[in-house]
Amino acid sequence: MTADDTQVPSPPADLWTELASAELSRSGHRASTRRAAVIELLGRQQCVVSAREISEQLRAQGDPVGIATVYRTLELLTDLRLVQRLEMGSEPGLYEPAMPSGDHHHHHFVCDECGRVTPFEDPGLERAIKRLAGRMEYTVGDHEVVLRGGCPDCAPAP
Repeated sequence: MTADDTQVPSPPADLWTELASAELSRSGHRASTRRAAVIELLGRQQCVVSAREISEQLRAQGDPVGIATVYRTLELLTDLRLVQRLEMGSEPGLYEPAMPSGDHHHHHFVCDECGRVTPFEDPGLERAIKRLAGRMEYTVGDHEVVLRGGCPDCAPAP
């Protein structure tokens, strides 16, 4: 259930990693080598990854970080708006680095059959969201769009 490698803007790894570490410290959370390893690995992601995948990748690198530490770190980063969580229905959620400013923002297609996740960006969609917010007299801070259906490999031919 990994993300397709379609190129979309992602936060620069060094910038995001420094910001995440600083925000955790600023909010009173002490640094640990295991939490730092989770942050480093997550910062290098181009799109979504599961907590289990993070744990497995860290173990493969020789850094035995437990799944509980991964989940706790992801929860803290989500609360600080530094991680976006993509809900996958009955499957575990997927996570990706995010900037609180909304920079490097994108959306996702999710295949209901195989779980493939394909990130996308669409300036027209962003403009439509802004127009709708204005018409409804709302200020939109954050938003996410998840389109579900069938990927090219799973969808029936027209």
